[in-house]
Amino acid sequence: MGLGKAQGLPLTPYAILPNEVTQNMDFTKEMKETYTIICPDIFPTHMELISEVFRMYGYQLVIAKYEGKAVIDTGLKYMHNDMCYPAICMVGQQIYALTCGDFDPHKSALIQFQTGGGCRASNYICLLRKALHNMGMDYVPVLSLSFSRFEKYSGFNITPRMMMAGLRSLVYGDMLLLLKNQTLPYETNPGDTDRVVHKWIAEISAQFRRRKGMSSRDMKRNLAAMAKDFHDIPREKKHLRKVGIVGEIYVKYSSFGNNGLEKFLLSQDCEYMVPGVLGFFQFFFSNAATDYRYYGGKKSKKLVCGIAENIFAGWEQSLIDALKPYPEFVTPSPFSHLKKLGERVIDPGVKMGEGWLLPAEAAELIEQGYNNIICAQPFGCLPNHIVGKGTIRRLRELYPDANIFPVDYDAGASKVNQENRVKLMLAIADEIDAKKSGKNTAETPQTRNTEIAHETVRT
Repeated sequence: MGLGKAQGLPLTPYAILPNEVTQNMDFTKEMKETYTIICPDIFPTHMELISEVFRMYGYQLVIAKYEGKAVIDTGLKYMHNDMCYPAICMVGQQIYALTCGDFDPHKSALIQFQTGGGCRASNYICLLRKALHNMGMDYVPVLSLSFSRFEKYSGFNITPRMMMAGLRSLVYGDMLLLLKNQTLPYETNPGDTDRVVHKWIAEISAQFRRRKGMSSRDMKRNLAAMAKDFHDIPREKKHLRKVGIVGEIYVKYSSFGNNGLEKFLLSQDCEYMVPGVLGFFQFFFSNAATDYRYYGGKKSKKLVCGIAENIFAGWEQSLIDALKPYPEFVTPSPFSHLKKLGERVIDPGVKMGEGWLLPAEAAELIEQGYNNIICAQPFGCLPNHIVGKGTIRRLRELYPDANIFPVDYDAGASKVNQENRVKLMLAIADEIDAKKSGKNTAETPQTRNTEIAHETVRT
């Protein structure tokens, strides 16, 4: 029994509950016709395309884009504040959506992605159900979206064709993300880049509705056209500091999770780069070979995941080929190269959370000229702290000129403190550039402070 009921105590929003409480309300075939499925906003550039894939197959998926203190407070109200920060953000968005009046709770369902590993994200489903129970909303179905198919529902089924369409949409999202990041800081006419992004989200969505845009031929044609459209945007030639962003997958991409980090970097005259989402799924499938080598298991799983990895490699190559006519754009490295970079930093058996992929992405960004690395660290994510902060020393040994700064994000953290830490990183970047160019670097109180800070980060 839950402690609250067993001891006669008042039931707090995050009290321990009986196991029966976490049993799910089925999502029936009838619900498919009339229910709205509410999803947290995880990858802002990609989610619009993913939601279109769901609509193609008859599901009304909407993205909860709510932000602000009220959303965080909602997450804290119904979850223990020791839970990881991404959980508080995502659950907060979904519960806020149910309670703000925009949706009918009796005609709504919630969905969460589950990776299935030791990450706490695999427990978000149970946390959501406990929150709904405490709110008297046990009737709201909570859906699990995972490759492992942890749960089954009579009216919700991700078919192989639907899964492939969703994964292909990630390639389009990655291309838009990659080109937007390299064009927006330099655009001559403000708004040009965003207009091209919205144009292509609308175009790909329209193609999906016509059951187009998902073949290899369509994908190659669309990716080439995207690259040309961004190439044609008028841009200024100016020197900006280059910043790479790595870290936990939610905080790395979500502007809500990272307090508008990208917008802030833009205001500080920076070009920023975030690795693509497809790499995380390639990481997921490539780990099957490591599991088989280290721990044994089913050879069939290794073979299936190897096939999936090869398919992704083909899609990745299509993206790389589309950028070849435009050398001004930085092209992502093949995933096979990322694996080699990761092995130089940490053993491939380290795959909890972002695992070896995080330092591999940091190394890739450094090799591409993004020497200033922000590692977004959410509160409560132990794996991320190990493969993030824990690998900085090794990365500095491999790349002595790298300027790597971890930045912590949690529900009680001050945005001003986070931004000041980024400013400190940029001040150190300016000093490094000045020393390289032979400019006067006479010591001042300000430069002395940044040198002390730099040494602190190194150790």
